[in-house]
Amino acid sequence: MKFCLSIKYYPHHENRETIESICNALEQNRHVVKHMDRDYEKWGEIKFSPQELMEQAFKIIDSCDVLLVEASEKGVGIGIESGYAYAKGKPIFVIAKEGSDISGTLKGIAQKIITYTSKEDMKLKLSSL
Repeated sequence: MKFCLSIKYYPHHENRETIESICNALEQNRHVVKHMDRDYEKWGEIKFSPQELMEQAFKIIDSCDVLLVEASEKGVGIGIESGYAYAKGKPIFVIAKEGSDISGTLKGIAQKIITYTSKEDMKLKLSSL
């Protein structure tokens, strides 16, 4: 399966470890994962304008089977990408730390919601996808 990972954006990559953990867990199970920051912007080596960024994000979503949203933290881009994927009929899987405030709207369009307590728990639960 081919996943597009949507997660809150940080310009200094504060959540890089989480992104890499998610990608590694899925890729170990022979899934393909695409993430804007990791695969297209190369952790800041390449800069897209806001318009180019959204155009590229939509292309990635179009090319994937599932949008995987890490919703432990809210972000505008997550909402835009989720709405786009939903409008395109793409399944949306949500993962989040237990106790996170997942919006009712995102819950309403998600096919799966997976909560986790630790990075190891997250990896274990992602391995079942």
